Amino acid sequence: MAEPPLAAEAGGAVYRSRDPVRNLRLRVRIQRITSDGPLLPQALPPLAGPRGHELLGLADRPATGARRPPEEEEEAEVGWQEKLFSQFEVDLYQNESACQTPLDQQYHEEILKLERAGGRKNYRIFTYTDHDRFTNLEEHCQKVTDSDHEVPSYLAERMANVRRRRQDRRPTEASSLKSKIITWEPSEEFIKNNHVINTPVQTMYIMGDLGPYGKLGHREYEHVLCTIKVDGNGVITVKPDFTGTKGAYRVELDGEKREVWKYTIENASVQVQPEEEEREQCVFRDLYGRHKEYLSGLVGSEFEMTLPGTLRLFVNGEIVSAQGYEYDNLYVHFFLELPNQWSSPAFQQLSGVTQTCATKTVGWDNVAHFCYPFTLEMFFTQGDESEDSLPQWPVLYFEVLSLDFWQRYRVEGYGSLVLPASPGLHMLTIPTWRPVELGTVAELRRFFIGGSPELEDITYVRIPSTFKGERLSRFGFRTETTGSVTFRLYCLQQSKAFLETSALRQRMQSVLDRLGGFSQQSSVYNVLEAFQRARRRMQEARKSLPQDLISTSASTVHQLQEP
Repeated sequence: MAEPPLAAEAGGAVYRSRDPVRNLRLRVRIQRITSDGPLLPQALPPLAGPRGHELLGLADRPATGARRPPEEEEEAEVGWQEKLFSQFEVDLYQNESACQTPLDQQYHEEILKLERAGGRKNYRIFTYTDHDRFTNLEEHCQKVTDSDHEVPSYLAERMANVRRRRQDRRPTEASSLKSKIITWEPSEEFIKNNHVINTPVQTMYIMGDLGPYGKLGHREYEHVLCTIKVDGNGVITVKPDFTGTKGAYRVELDGEKREVWKYTIENASVQVQPEEEEREQCVFRDLYGRHKEYLSGLVGSEFEMTLPGTLRLFVNGEIVSAQGYEYDNLYVHFFLELPNQWSSPAFQQLSGVTQTCATKTVGWDNVAHFCYPFTLEMFFTQGDESEDSLPQWPVLYFEVLSLDFWQRYRVEGYGSLVLPASPGLHMLTIPTWRPVELGTVAELRRFFIGGSPELEDITYVRIPSTFKGERLSRFGFRTETTGSVTFRLYCLQQSKAFLETSALRQRMQSVLDRLGGFSQQSSVYNVLEAFQRARRRMQEARKSLPQDLISTSASTVHQLQEP
């Protein structure tokens, strides 16, 4: 049979109850097992004395099944904050001259009333309530670590001194909180004083007087059997937990005999009747229903659902910054192009211009921090899948311009951004370029007069939507790499197709597949993305190679191609 666990090593448990805490009752049963020293013989034959009296051996034990004497076993049922006096308190409060506080006077009267009623029924089991001195001292003497040389910190001392069980709200503190919500320059003392929690908690201790019979009332034999804490939110902490099926707890006493006691803790609260429980559930359902109606009234019933086969894309975007440009005082002009099968509400603005922002030197670059927010809302309507018309994602075109003292502007760069196909947060840095002319005249004109070559159609950054040919030639078009623009995009997608729970939905790669199974579009995107990644890796590897090795390999390839 397993040995009962030590009470000091047992863990606590946390419960939550909606019932009043005054209905809580616990049943505690304590029993002396035996001394923990070497076992002695169980029985010795009676010895005849000089006058024929039988002498009992010192190692005699009661027979199996015999009832233990009252001093070795006791059971008590305790309610929440119910006071059971110990022998020490009875001896102390019987003397009226020792009573100094109103609580002491109350205990004196209760003890006299118990004496007139025949005395108290408990001898070993007693309690310390929330108002007793033991509760204050116990909370003050609690250690944070298991070290014998522990030095309490400032926070530990404040938490030990704070009256956590009392809801002491100083009016000066409340008024200061209302009048001054934020303290911009807090002092060290202010930080220390406000770094202390003040959760109202009520505490109760169930104690056991484990001294030898006839020596009850000595403080050194008092042991904490159970600690119960209840806060204002209905959270009940019991340490150690109710025994239940875990068995009794064990307490070992120090000393020569090393006596061992075991005790059990049970929940003796009266169970609610089925009729009362059903009535309570009806009240709660009615309360929750009214609260749900209240919340629904606050939210409203204007939540729009998309039509079947329609995707709603909502983008909360931000132009974070622009860096690496030649001139100062930058601003960004952008607009959104919607491909076929995409639409937007009539009130939606598809273009915008940021404020003019001065640059700031960060590292090696001049950075303009815009932090310009914008909102985009659009709908994709499912069409027939065909090879001639593959659905595309909306593209955000933008141009970066600079403004000088004479309000002359220059084009600093063009760029484009395909809206992400997956929902969530996306941080994207888009490089830009600008068209250039040969010679120094164009650069002098750009510096002194302002103005520079511009694109007549900004969609020329990518393949223009108006282009109907098979090949788009940019031969002879000269450009120059400039800076980059950083975007932060929060993408939300809404569609009834997301409600599907089939196994096929788990294998789909994009939202276009969920809407209609556009496998061709998905494969084309995957191939293009893989090609772009491979091209970038090849360019980075080429830049890291020495120039003489690159020229030598190029000449070798040229010689091999000659007939």
